[in-house]
Amino acid sequence: MVKLNRFIQFNDETIDANMLLLYEKLGRALAEAPYLNMTERKLFEFEPISGNVSLSVFWRHRTESITHAGRLSDVYLLTVGFWKHFSVKQWLDFRKTYSSHPLRKFAEELLLMLEEFRLMDVVVKQRPGTAQAFSVRRKLMLQFHYDLLKSNFQKGFLADALINHLYITLHEGILSDLQVDWHLPIEHIQRIAIFASDAHSTSEMSDLTKRIIFMVEEILEQDLVLQYYAVGDSVSDKTAAFHYHDGMEDAEKGEEGIKETIEEIFRTWHRETEDESGVHLEYEIEHGRSGKSEGGEAAEGNDNAQIDQIGKGSSTGDENQKRQQMVEERKDDNKEYDRKKAGVKFGKENANVVYIEELVEVQSDEKNRYKLQQWREQQKPFVRSFVEEIKKRIEMKEDSRRTGLMKGRLSSNLLTMAVDERPRPFYRKNSPAKNLDAVFGLLVDGSASMMDKLDETKEAVLLFHDVLRQLSVRHEISSYYEDAEQATKDVQPNVFGLMHTFEDVQKDDGMTILSFETNEDNRDGFAIRWMADRLVKRMEKHKFLLVFSDGEPSAFGYDRNGILDTREAVMEVEKKGISVIHLFLSTDNPTDDQRNLFSMMFGNKSAASDSVEDFSDQTLRILRKLLSIVINQ
Repeated sequence: MVKLNRFIQFNDETIDANMLLLYEKLGRALAEAPYLNMTERKLFEFEPISGNVSLSVFWRHRTESITHAGRLSDVYLLTVGFWKHFSVKQWLDFRKTYSSHPLRKFAEELLLMLEEFRLMDVVVKQRPGTAQAFSVRRKLMLQFHYDLLKSNFQKGFLADALINHLYITLHEGILSDLQVDWHLPIEHIQRIAIFASDAHSTSEMSDLTKRIIFMVEEILEQDLVLQYYAVGDSVSDKTAAFHYHDGMEDAEKGEEGIKETIEEIFRTWHRETEDESGVHLEYEIEHGRSGKSEGGEAAEGNDNAQIDQIGKGSSTGDENQKRQQMVEERKDDNKEYDRKKAGVKFGKENANVVYIEELVEVQSDEKNRYKLQQWREQQKPFVRSFVEEIKKRIEMKEDSRRTGLMKGRLSSNLLTMAVDERPRPFYRKNSPAKNLDAVFGLLVDGSASMMDKLDETKEAVLLFHDVLRQLSVRHEISSYYEDAEQATKDVQPNVFGLMHTFEDVQKDDGMTILSFETNEDNRDGFAIRWMADRLVKRMEKHKFLLVFSDGEPSAFGYDRNGILDTREAVMEVEKKGISVIHLFLSTDNPTDDQRNLFSMMFGNKSAASDSVEDFSDQTLRILRKLLSIVINQ
């Protein structure tokens, strides 16, 4: 779906998907947690329930080297420092102590600032290679706090100004000339803060924070106005304690109590999320842990379990027949019967997707029949010349022969036997190929934004279908969209409209293609994985997945994350030996921002048309290039 131009440019920005995936892989390796997801938010923080760690937007709009070093420092702090060396119990005790204090936010953020200072040194000692990134971080953050200090002081935000002052004190010492006339025992406060250099635990930092609060709580009249740290916001009693499915009250022994580290919290939430997924919980039956089963031969639940047996009752009569009839009626009347659950198999962003695969209903009216005849007459010369060109190239490849071999047919030129020290007088003809050893999958964006270019898109898809059909190349064509009206946080219904399948072989589905209509949203990463799952089962050597769309993905809860999910899907599919090619369908020339966006999602395999009339030409160019690869290999 084409993105609207937003008034606030910042809201329209996206992080480079490739770089974010790089930070995600680094974070997973450092934390030894392959389930971690990397996102970007206002401040760097943890989100245990969703399994996310978030980088800060603070590092945007700087030179590339500074942005990279700053984000690396966030990754190091999150996945090495706070991950294992931040005491969750001490933090929760501290928050409880100051939960009703007038300077609650100041107290919490001061402790987190002191912990950041301590953990930077912990990380550098463990991994000296991180020192450079932290050096950049200190320099930028010091400038940030210097700039805010005077501003906050002049506005009367004394708690904020004190946070700025103490940050500078921690990293530059108490001799810094800050030119601020404090009405606080600032020198004494600074000397207390300097003891942070000798602290070795969250508990010791907590004691230092309490001493500073004791000295300022009678003087500061207002709590923090700005927020500087969010890393502890999501570490609450709810997330830190072992949690159960809704309705559970009793816990097994050994699973109660507060977790010691953020690492343990994340692993607990991840394990519970895994336990509550799969076929064995398809109907959300409440599960229990406190009771023991009477049987000793129960099988453990399996996420990949398949139904392999059907039991029949011993009743007589026509009840089974009636039931089967009811099932068939329900299948015809209710599409939900055919819904499949995507789960994590199709990407973490699509865990709540349910989808159906349905044949596009053919609208064989006079208008469509006329269009089909007219378009095929217009395309006929192009299809004929293209098919003849490809067939000639195949014949040339078959007629060519490999010479200079150690064995094979004896060549008529035997001079090499007398001249060469190691003669190779043999040759072989290439084995003729009956068909091109290739298979294609085509995904067509079915979102509402395609409406103004629907006919031109159908023409391009029809051309694609006719060319491959005449070349006897297996292919599948499907539209994809999400039902925006029915989508919720827990369930996002998606539909694949099949226009031509691999099993249809050379069947003429021109009328089906013309019956395709637009719908609502598009979830590209999910659709790419779905088509790849079908392609990977094919036996052909060359597998190609084409995506025809008119912009970035847009679906429920899939805004910024959709770009990253699509890029991740493309990378996953490429690793399986499937080439992903994108064609941007638009009524206007793509802007530089759009080209950068497509490059971010699809790499260098993204093409764009200058106008709607150019869709078919671009389709032929893509097919020519891809089939050339097949012929030459």
